[in-house]
Amino acid sequence: MRGNIVSSLPICLESVTLLLLLMEIRKMDLEARSLQPSLKATLLAKLREYKSDLNKLKREVKKLTSANSVQAAHEELLEAGLADSHMASANQRERVMMTTERLNQSSDRIRESRRAALETEDLGVSILGDLHQQRETLLHSNTKLHGVDDAIDKSKKVLTSMSRRITRNKWILGSIIAALVLAILVILYFKLFH
Repeated sequence: MRGNIVSSLPICLESVTLLLLLMEIRKMDLEARSLQPSLKATLLAKLREYKSDLNKLKREVKKLTSANSVQAAHEELLEAGLADSHMASANQRERVMMTTERLNQSSDRIRESRRAALETEDLGVSILGDLHQQRETLLHSNTKLHGVDDAIDKSKKVLTSMSRRITRNKWILGSIIAALVLAILVILYFKLFH
């Protein structure tokens, strides 16, 4: 009886590990769906591959579990001394070790995918920060440009006003000169002819 519990312990541990991996894959699936389309497609493809590997492993664990329960019943009946149980146990151990190896490989691939997704997320956050900073710079430049544009408009108005005054002053000065010349001519006319 105790031998049955000990032999079923690795399979129970594998079942728990598979469940934890399934939860981790689902979590990564949700994270991958929120990424950019270019990254999303590759990550989702890898996740589908991991899910299929995980499903294969689950089927093998179920086979082993059902084989283990049959084996346990068999061992209880043959505890008196039928000795083929050692070979079956060695077979089971070998299968469990192979399954564990595959599970570890899948876990490594999942960790690598998760690391790549986190790196991609960090890169995306960094790019968004840079874009936000560039947007602020462009808005600040736009505000300065409007200020310069307003200053140019004011300067243009001042120059137009100065140009009008200069033109008006020229006309006034020309009128005064013409009036003085006319006055001098009138005075000379009266002095010379009267």
